[in-house]
Amino acid sequence: MALELKQQLKLTQQLVMTPQLQQAIKLLQLSRLELVSLVQQELEENPVLEEAQEGEETQEGGEHADSPDLLDANAPAPEEGAGDAAPGEEAASVPDAPPEGAAEPEPTDADKIADVDWQDYLDAYPQTGMREVRGEDDRPPLEATLTRRTTLAEHLLWQLQLESTPGDEVAAAECIAGNLDERGYLCSTVEDIAKQAGVEIDVAERALALVQALDPTGVAARDLQECLTLQARTLGITDPIVLRILDEALDPLVQRDFRKVARELGISIEEVALAAKVIGHLEPRPGRNFGGDEPVYIVPDIYVYKIGDEMHVVLNDDGMPRLRVSNLYKEVLARGGKGGKVEKDTRNYVHDKVRSAMWLIKSIHQRQRTIYKVMQSILRFQRDFFDKGIEYLRPLNLRDVADDIEMHESTVSRVTTNKYVHTPQGIFELKYFFNSSINKLDGNTVASESVKDRILHLIKNEDSRRPLSDQRIAEMLRVHDINIARRTVTKYREALNLLSSTKRRQIG
Repeated sequence: MALELKQQLKLTQQLVMTPQLQQAIKLLQLSRLELVSLVQQELEENPVLEEAQEGEETQEGGEHADSPDLLDANAPAPEEGAGDAAPGEEAASVPDAPPEGAAEPEPTDADKIADVDWQDYLDAYPQTGMREVRGEDDRPPLEATLTRRTTLAEHLLWQLQLESTPGDEVAAAECIAGNLDERGYLCSTVEDIAKQAGVEIDVAERALALVQALDPTGVAARDLQECLTLQARTLGITDPIVLRILDEALDPLVQRDFRKVARELGISIEEVALAAKVIGHLEPRPGRNFGGDEPVYIVPDIYVYKIGDEMHVVLNDDGMPRLRVSNLYKEVLARGGKGGKVEKDTRNYVHDKVRSAMWLIKSIHQRQRTIYKVMQSILRFQRDFFDKGIEYLRPLNLRDVADDIEMHESTVSRVTTNKYVHTPQGIFELKYFFNSSINKLDGNTVASESVKDRILHLIKNEDSRRPLSDQRIAEMLRVHDINIARRTVTKYREALNLLSSTKRRQIG
């Protein structure tokens, strides 16, 4: 079989992900804080970009960066020899009076400095630090002050400094404070602490007793039983039933099996219920107030206002830098194109930076328009929710909105990621409005979020002594024409972080 070469002409289409297209897609899925951070980074890296102040004109995204003729080039170039003084003449001659009808000349920097009364200036604005503060209005806001939450170890070490304790016990106590987990429990044994601190075991035990006597009560315990016992001892709880439960029957009490506790201790269920209320006021996690993640404050990207019978969508531009192309670099391109006074490499560099800046501005405007269109579409589909509440939330998917605004589903998915809207019903993520449907007995459908809200409402209003089981909740929802299985109720209840009926039961 002979091999031969042939030439064929083939016509194909393919999607090429240009850097500009990748940037536009990236901007769509950024949250508000991430977008502000990216814009600040571009302002630092791209000298052509600058932030416009209030009342100044900004660069629109629809202009063409490739055409220097569209840029502002009205500023005249300096004439040759205009700044040269003739021999024998003063370098800067000021006329006695400006011509009649002409505007007064702008004062020079030397004139402005000469007019300042420096003694009064220093008395009014004393230099008391690295930053000059001119009155209350110039002070940084309280929200801009950097603060950090005190950790549990720092809180314990601060208390240890107030104790008159031998140095070896303090060293062991510091090791104990450094080996606490986020709950406030000790993760190491006394032998490990003694070895780590280089002390005897009895010294480590005295240091452990010292730390356990500090605030918060119950800290440095090795298990839940020791933690609650330390708190009961510190609070002066002398009820023998409470102490017996903590010592002998804590595990069935945690499982809410009051009958087993009563059977093991030989007491009545009413006595167990009273003791359980006392134990319930103790803190099982002493380090709770010193751990956890920092709170994250949500700034909505969109506001939906109800004025009369109409809903109005407003984009939140507060805090978003308003970008424009610097006029200085526009003049550089203009001079390079007309007189050729700018070097070719400089002109190419400025041209690339202007093109990048214009594309960024255009992408941000396109992002804002897309978010606005998606929110308008959601408002059309979920109008009853905005008027009446979560019970009237309709099932909705990405394809419905994508077909409505004539965009791709992936675009709608990126737009609704990490975006929040402020509505008359509260603040919600845009993803919240897209949920699956649950069939009703009459053939209609209801949104899954609406069903979750019904389950939450039923559990909040139940009798704590006879809590509703998942099967009972499913039967009650069927009364309201919602066809739902017990396992679906269990899944929704767990998604709402609600306990089962056995753990919600209260006695007495």
